[in-house]
Amino acid sequence: MFLKQLTVGMMGVCCYIVGCSKTSRCAVIDPGGDEEKILQEVKDSGLTIDYIIATHGHPDHVCGNRIIKEASGAEIIMHEADAEFFAKPEVEKYFSMLGLEASPPVDRKVKHGDIITIGEEKLQVIHTPGHSPGGICLYCAPDLITGDSLFVGGIGRTDFPGGSYDELISAIKKRLLVLPAETTVWPGHGYGGSRSTLAEEARSNPYLS
Repeated sequence: MFLKQLTVGMMGVCCYIVGCSKTSRCAVIDPGGDEEKILQEVKDSGLTIDYIIATHGHPDHVCGNRIIKEASGAEIIMHEADAEFFAKPEVEKYFSMLGLEASPPVDRKVKHGDIITIGEEKLQVIHTPGHSPGGICLYCAPDLITGDSLFVGGIGRTDFPGGSYDELISAIKKRLLVLPAETTVWPGHGYGGSRSTLAEEARSNPYLS
């Protein structure tokens, strides 16, 4: 599987280009700004964007959705819980304080266990609520894109509307740490580092001890 990590936008979001080398189809995950940079990287890699996938609906991770969609015609994919939660006027108003553009309407809603097929590659949707109601991780062994659910040495904050510390810790332990220990963790921000492994997080992440 083709996998490229880019740090984008004013919030330092880790955006991912994930693709199938055989078919040259790809998905852009969490385009949180610097859209021209993302599109140029896709072009330079000889890929075509089929999907824009949001690990969650916070504006810093979806503010590039509209521009990427307009440039590519790609479908926007989000977990059903976040698609509904972030469409609420009161929620949109709250997060507008960040000064970042919300995502256009979602084209496809997914749930836990769904498979997103990109060419001949398959991403498994793992629902990890807690940072947001519909936060997801995307798994294609040996890689796990964790969004803001799990960072290197940390976890996503849970004090925003829709957050729950207990739900997030439970989801990480029950749905992520059961995957192979050698799985590479690709986080939504590089606060503690750009990548890790589940073995390292289970051993040293202070939130998981």
